[in-house]
Amino acid sequence: MAPAGYGSRVEGAHAVRAAAAAGRVRKLWVEKGRLERGDITDLIAVVGEDQVAVVADVRSLAETEAPQGLVADCVPIDPVSVDMLVGEGAAIIVLDHIEDPHNVGAIARSALATGMTGMIMSSRRQAPLTAAAFKAAAGALETMPVAVVGSIPESLSRLKTGGTWVVGLDAEGDSPLFGLELLTEPVAMVIGGEGSGLSTLAAKRCDVVVSIPMAEGTESLNASVSAALACFEIMRIRRAASTWPG
Repeated sequence: MAPAGYGSRVEGAHAVRAAAAAGRVRKLWVEKGRLERGDITDLIAVVGEDQVAVVADVRSLAETEAPQGLVADCVPIDPVSVDMLVGEGAAIIVLDHIEDPHNVGAIARSALATGMTGMIMSSRRQAPLTAAAFKAAAGALETMPVAVVGSIPESLSRLKTGGTWVVGLDAEGDSPLFGLELLTEPVAMVIGGEGSGLSTLAAKRCDVVVSIPMAEGTESLNASVSAALACFEIMRIRRAASTWPG
């Protein structure tokens, strides 16, 4: 059975505008006090007045704490298969059981900003792609191809079979992330969960496990910050080797 779609509920200005631009909004709830704003008028024009309901306060309809006066019911986005992400120039971010939806969204935003070609995440023991994740992603999840899988280790094996190098990012990694020449090749960067890091099975599937150099005595970085550094390093090293567009 194919994984269910995601992104059926979207909240917040950036996320709702991105969903509307993609033509996904089926129903939009707008707070009355925001109707005089030009950007809201433009948004309603894109969605269509017949699909808009004006309410006094959207917070009773919202999943997030700060919906910014906008809640949208949307056509779900279909996930892609792992095999669709494999190929020349692949730069894939893999979430190994990230539990905070805000981190998931922030990672997607960094991945899109750096030209990563896809994201893989688990359907179990993983924050789902909720309204909170879409809000943190600020539109990135509308265009970032995402594979939702039952097993991260199995997916890593499939990536390797397809010619993709698998690099794990963990505080205990033996090699530094920065300057890793392997990043010029088709690569999947695996980001471990908050606090626990890479799972044992995922780490075993990695071709190499790297770490981010840190000043002595400092704590490890937030998962989304670590992922952002990894994504930007992939972009940097590929641009230096002239294997990255832009």
